[in-house]
Amino acid sequence: MTIAAKIRGYIRESFLFGSDQKLSDEDSLLDAGVIDSTGAMELVSFLESEFRVDVSDQDLVPENLDSVAAMTAFVTRKLASQ
Repeated sequence: MTIAAKIRGYIRESFLFGSDQKLSDEDSLLDAGVIDSTGAMELVSFLESEFRVDVSDQDLVPENLDSVAAMTAFVTRKLASQ
C-alpha cells in the first residue's frame, strides 16, 4: 500500500467515517471542513506512528499537512532524510 493510500484510508475512517465523499489528493482538508486544528494534531500523530517520522513544530504548516498530496510529499521527504 502506498503512502498516499494509507493517509487517504486513515482520513476516510477517522474523519469521514467511511463516507464516500469525493476528495482529491490535492483538496485542502481544512477548506473542505474535513479537519480542524484538533484533527490536524491527530493526523500528525498518525504520520509519526505509521511512518515512524518525527514532525517538529516547524513542520506544522499547511504546505506539509493540508492535503493528501502535501502529506505524501512531506512523509516521502522525511523518510528520504532518515
